[in-house]
Amino acid sequence: MPIPTEIVGSLPRPQYLQKAYADYDAGTIKQDELIAAQDKAAEDSVKRMAQTGEALLSDGEQRASSFATYPIIDTLGGAGLASNLAADGQYFAIFDDGHHRQLPRLTSGPFKYRTYAYDNFKKSAPYAQGTGHAMKTAVIAPSMLYLLYPLQGNVEGYPKDEFVKDLVNECEKDIRGCFEAGAQRVSMDFTEGRLASKKDPRNPWTGAELLKTFVDLNNKVLERFSAEERENIGIHTCPGGDCDSVHSGEVPYASLLPSLFAMNAGYFLIQLASEKDKTSVYKQIGESIRRDANGVKQVAFIGVTNPLNPRVEAADDVAADLIEASKYIAKDQLGATDDCGFSPFSIDVKPKHGSPDFARDVAMQKIKARVDGAKQASDKIGV
Repeated sequence: MPIPTEIVGSLPRPQYLQKAYADYDAGTIKQDELIAAQDKAAEDSVKRMAQTGEALLSDGEQRASSFATYPIIDTLGGAGLASNLAADGQYFAIFDDGHHRQLPRLTSGPFKYRTYAYDNFKKSAPYAQGTGHAMKTAVIAPSMLYLLYPLQGNVEGYPKDEFVKDLVNECEKDIRGCFEAGAQRVSMDFTEGRLASKKDPRNPWTGAELLKTFVDLNNKVLERFSAEERENIGIHTCPGGDCDSVHSGEVPYASLLPSLFAMNAGYFLIQLASEKDKTSVYKQIGESIRRDANGVKQVAFIGVTNPLNPRVEAADDVAADLIEASKYIAKDQLGATDDCGFSPFSIDVKPKHGSPDFARDVAMQKIKARVDGAKQASDKIGV
């Protein structure tokens, strides 16, 4: 079987869509105008991705406020925030360029999603008809939404264990709904995994030793699925990727591995193209990945393109990375992906690229390079 490839999820939102989000938050356009812009961008994403040769298409998360907040707010400006959430929650992350992203704070129970990933998937699935391609989608891991609950103390009348039960139920519902809507694969975004070992004094949760809590919580969701189902449930990890900046690139992978593979998912989408010492991480993956994770063989999709850098990788370079990785990772447990979603947040001007529209073009070229490079590597290593 040739080396499989898969996109993480997001694509840069075109300038007209980012303007529509901003105008909607400002009250100068109505919701149906925002939806029309989302529809246009989602259809363009699916149709253009089909031309790259990508096996599983995505709508690029064009309808989502962000990879992390789509269940709870409609826009990054806070539109649609539920009455039991306040805007003054913990920072999710403080990025290297100084900007930050903040989560809401849970003020009462019960916790419920307002929007499920399958709601957005159902709207975009028809765009793939006639392309000859199936679709995938991404969901947020419960470990990220765990941070909605205050780090210290309890929410009055809503103990943390009750919140966790509701959270696990909602995430399971999200994943099942995606499969029922026709998604062939569903990956869980887990960028908080590496960040959990940063110990940033400006962001207290990163020093609270939460990695095991996160892994155990995500496994609570995964254990509700059969081994056959979990073959198509993935985990994505990266050091962040917003406004062409990262939040935890200095945290060594040794802090995350082998905890990452303790999650009983079928596959993992792992940032690596931008890593300084890729070979050492390939070795760590090969030593940590499991052939039997509660009944499922795990597959490591290594990052071979960097969405934060406008330089388009050559297919030959992609192939070279995969061939090197195959020395340490079993060939039947090796795949190719991008380091991160190309724009996990709906407002992202992509400063190193010059504009989100240019970044969108670059993203398609990078996807094609990944697909072509994986084919080259497959031929050379005989799979």
